[in-house]
Amino acid sequence: MRVITVLILLCFCQAAESRKASPGGLRSRAHQRHGPAGGGRRGSNPVKRYAPGLPCDVYTYLHEKYLDCQERKLVYVLPDWPQDLLHMLLARNKIRVLKNNMFSKFTKLKSLDLQQNEISKIESEAFFGLNKLTTLLLQHNQIKVLTEEVFIYTPLLSYLRLYDNPWRCTCEIETLVSMLQIPRNRNLGNYAKCERPSKLKNKKLLQLKSEELCSEEEKEQLDPRPQVSGRPPVIRPEADSTLCHNYVFPIQTLDCKRKELKKVPKNIPPDIVKLDLSYNKINQLRPKEFEDVHELKKLNLSSNGIEFIDPAAFLGLTHLEELDLSNNSLKNFDYGVLEDLYFLKLLWLRDNPWKCDYNIHYLYYWLKHHYNVHYSGLECKMPEEYKGWSVAKYVRSYYEECPKDKLPAYPDTFDQDTEDDEWEKVHRDHTAKKQSVRITIVG
Repeated sequence: MRVITVLILLCFCQAAESRKASPGGLRSRAHQRHGPAGGGRRGSNPVKRYAPGLPCDVYTYLHEKYLDCQERKLVYVLPDWPQDLLHMLLARNKIRVLKNNMFSKFTKLKSLDLQQNEISKIESEAFFGLNKLTTLLLQHNQIKVLTEEVFIYTPLLSYLRLYDNPWRCTCEIETLVSMLQIPRNRNLGNYAKCERPSKLKNKKLLQLKSEELCSEEEKEQLDPRPQVSGRPPVIRPEADSTLCHNYVFPIQTLDCKRKELKKVPKNIPPDIVKLDLSYNKINQLRPKEFEDVHELKKLNLSSNGIEFIDPAAFLGLTHLEELDLSNNSLKNFDYGVLEDLYFLKLLWLRDNPWKCDYNIHYLYYWLKHHYNVHYSGLECKMPEEYKGWSVAKYVRSYYEECPKDKLPAYPDTFDQDTEDDEWEKVHRDHTAKKQSVRITIVG
């Protein structure tokens, strides 16, 4: 009986000991399984989250959302970027123009990095909607002129970088200079310097005086007094894509047909695939006319009266597949005009006054080398002796031996026929000697 009692007491003691040890044991096991609290997480490390389908990185750092789109060769803001971004990094891209409402949907944006692009123009409402923006980096671009009006929509802006831009210090930037010189704006545009005119070169914008920038007459020209009576004349712009019709279906198309345009519009949407500029009054194509329209595949420039195409006119049109230059006033192409059209498939050239001389050779040999390009209408219209010939026939004849009746007349002292006869006689004698056989008779 005593033995049984002792055994029961021992069992109770062991049970009590196990209860005391179990919480600690559980904690130790949990500690081994999960590690020390917070050991696997560091608050200072960014948590990257790559958004599907976007060419850029979207991540969160210190609870703030970033978009990193640096060095992506972008020319505009993509429509599918998240709207709740706080910081946007767009440095080292190919952006040339900041258009109105370009960032209007990013209303929470605090900082915008646009340095080391190719920005040369900022429209007046480019920063519309950015009323929370505090930091704007525009250094290392091609900005020459800017006004205070651009920054009206950024009331909280406290850090602005404008240096390493070719500033043209004239009356046009007077309002910008006045804004930068306000004491509370001490961190705006500190190091920006004039590039032109030469008398102000390397002088900081913060040090400029109003009288150095413009005279009273220039101020009147920039800010004329309003007319008391009468309506101002309506001036039709030479090149404005707002006159054109934009279609989305079946492909992105800008129809500028018969709009009396004298130049290629500068504000063509960058996502346009087909551009119709036919039946206008464009008489020449200047350098880099289409450099911002990288997606363009079909370009119609027929019936304009184009007389000259600059060698850099089609720069950037690496995706162009169809080009219509028919019914213009083209006589030849300068060397290099077609060099950027790597994927060209169709080229219309008919109804142009092609002049068959040495200058037409570039066009012919480019087409011959790019045998996958289908073209039509390359026919000589001048001079009269080659009229109706194909350019290919003319180029071949260019290297053929001239007919005798077209040989130039020489003085009587030089008789070409006589010299040829003498050369033939010497040649025959020499050949006869080489072919003669010596016979030796042995008696």
